[in-house]
Order: sequence, then C-alpha cells, then structure tokens
Amino acid sequence: MNRRVVITGTGLITALGTGTEKSWQALLAGTPGTARIKRFDDPNLKVNIAAEVKDFVAEDFIDRKEARRMDLFCQFALAGAEMAVKEAAIPIGLEKPNGYDPERVGVIVGSGIGGLASFEESYTTGMTKGFDRLSPFFILKMISNMAPGRISMKHNCRGANWSPVSACATSAHAIGEAFRMVRYGDLDAAIAGGAEAAITPMGIGGFEAMKALSTRVDAPEKASRPFDKDRDGFVMGEGAGIVILETLEHAQKRGAKIIAEVVGYAANSDAHHETAPAPEHEGAQRCMRQALAGAGLKPEDIGYINAHGTSTPFNDLHETKAIKRVFGEHAKKVMVSSTKSMTGHMLGAAGGCEAIITALSLQRGVVPPTINLDAPDAECDLDYVPFKAREVRFTYGMSNSFGFGGTNAVLILKRFAA
Repeated sequence: MNRRVVITGTGLITALGTGTEKSWQALLAGTPGTARIKRFDDPNLKVNIAAEVKDFVAEDFIDRKEARRMDLFCQFALAGAEMAVKEAAIPIGLEKPNGYDPERVGVIVGSGIGGLASFEESYTTGMTKGFDRLSPFFILKMISNMAPGRISMKHNCRGANWSPVSACATSAHAIGEAFRMVRYGDLDAAIAGGAEAAITPMGIGGFEAMKALSTRVDAPEKASRPFDKDRDGFVMGEGAGIVILETLEHAQKRGAKIIAEVVGYAANSDAHHETAPAPEHEGAQRCMRQALAGAGLKPEDIGYINAHGTSTPFNDLHETKAIKRVFGEHAKKVMVSSTKSMTGHMLGAAGGCEAIITALSLQRGVVPPTINLDAPDAECDLDYVPFKAREVRFTYGMSNSFGFGGTNAVLILKRFAA
C-alpha cells in the first residue's frame, strides 16, 4: 500500500504570533521575533534575549484547571492541535459523515526537552520545602509524551500515540513518521508535529555554557542572522508547529481544503559528533539525497529549501556546502531561506513550524525571507531570499532539520493541484 498523503490543517505558535495566519503574515513582513526576555531576569546569565511567544493565552484553548496541570510546552501542543483540527474540520468518529475510525487516527507529537520549567520549579520546591511537597502532577507536566497523550484524549484519537525526541529534528521526525504510517496504511490520519518551551534559566544557561547562543544582547532584533559573516550563535525560540495529515482519497471525499502534499521524507545520522555537523554536513547530504530518491525527484525539481539555518558558524557554512554538493549547478537557482532569523530556533518545534511554512509557501506562491543578512559570509553564497518575501510559484519544497547527536530529517512537500 502506497497512498498519497496531504496536509489539511495547521496550528502555528511562534514569537511572531499565536495562530498560523498571524505568524505567516509577520514572516512575510520580515518581522524579528527576538527581544529581551520578559519571563525572568537572572543577573547571572550573560544572554538575556530570546524569541518568546508574547500573545499566548492558554485558557483560549484549554480549560483553566487543566491548563494549570500542564507545562507550557504541552499547552502549546494542545493549542496547536486545536487550531489544526479546526482548520482541517476533520471528523473523528464513525457516527459523523465521512468520519474517521478513531482507532485509525494517531497522534505523533514530540518535544526536544519537554517540561523544563516544571522541572526547575519542582526542584526548587523540593530543595527549599522538601520533596514530599512536590505536586502529584510534576512527572506528568515534565514528560514529553503527555503532549500527544492529552491531544489524543481531547480529540478521541485511538491510534498510535507517541513522542519522538531527537533534539532540533524532533517535529520533522514526528511529521515524517506520521507520513509513513498514513502512507503505508497503519493509520488513515494523524495529528503530528512538535512543541517546545525551554526559555527558562536552565535552558538559557545550559546553551550559554555551550557557547551556542548569540550574545548580541544590545541589539536583540539583529541577533539571529543566518548566513551572515557576523553570526555568533542561535537565538532560542519556543512555540508549536502541528499539522493534520490524511489520505488524499479521504480528504477529497469529505471536501477538505488541501494545503500541500507530503511526498518525501528521510532520516539518518552523521555518526560523527555530539554537537558539530559532519564535514560539509555529509549526513545532511545523504539525508537530502534519500528524501529526493524516496519522492522520485531530481535535485532540479526543488524550487525552495527552508534551511535549518540556525545562525551558528558551523551549521550555516556546512549546510550551504551540503546543498551545493547535493544540488550541483541548481544550488545557485534554488531559493533558500532561514525563517529562524525571525522565529528564533524553536528546538524540538522547529521542524513542525518550518514544514508549515514550506507548505504555505507552496500553496500561496510566496517565500518568506532571511532577515539580518547585512554582510553575507563569502562562503555562504546561495540565494537566501534576503530581507523581502518573494512571490514565486514552484512545485516542490524541502524542509531541513538537523539536531544534536548528529540526527537529520528532511521533508519534501508538493504544491497540490486538484
């Protein structure tokens, strides 16, 4: 069985806004999402900037009592799923016209770190008041798989329910694995993606200790600058990117609005280093080639790549080299942008967010820009769509996601034409 799989709903929460359309319009306008952190002020930290979600109200999506029992990452996940389900108008339950059997609908939603804020809060409580004073909800707030668990309960999804954890490739893997399960007949539909909320003292402090974060604290809106020669690290973001995947046949049968088709996915490993990419991103090269082969495409078929583009010296250089190796002469023609220049690096939620951006670019014929590319690195010399969104029609788009541990995921989407 090899069924066609389409995206019919999206839920996007970023530093640019709660809701797909709000974030999308801000992306097209080239709006930076980075600012001074408002959630906490720790004088011991040198980095006090991040791309925080600024307008999220949990009670708009979740009962207030229930929301208090969840970490913020889980709230983001449930809200993103709620938006995606609403947009797709997907009927789950055999009693509904054209409904899906709940046992054939899965939820695959991951988080790179999980409930870090809840861990910090509970540790402080335990150390100051005693560990017998911990909330009975502590473990449930912390573990990553409570996001898909709660989504499945909310929407009566009784199929596969699990949470991949693969650092910054987490939600790309979630969407890719859900795509395979729908394509090969294990599921008929899935809610897939990721959520993250690691802007906490330990989250910032940990990445600061690794010297992975930008220290451009005097100009936060300029701190995330992928492919620029003055880039000095990534800016931590947060939020969620959730999609509805279903078979083309059933989506058409029920008259669903189709946003894009998923046609390719690959996952592999560098097997090289904990944090540094393999030379010339060799693992990423293989992953892009595998995704192309799985989709039955040639490199010149791809019109746009949403790059991993973290704004770190190593990633941006090696990803550029990898694209050149895979795409050859076409590398100079393909559009490549890093929307992390605006959303920050959403860690485990990044791949889901960027898959949605790629899908919308295909559907609407416009590519978001890379901002802050004031002085391009001489070795980063591709078409990064600098500063301004570009109106252009193309048929296939690629979304790259790479994570610590050398884990790689690549998704390929197609513009849907009925």
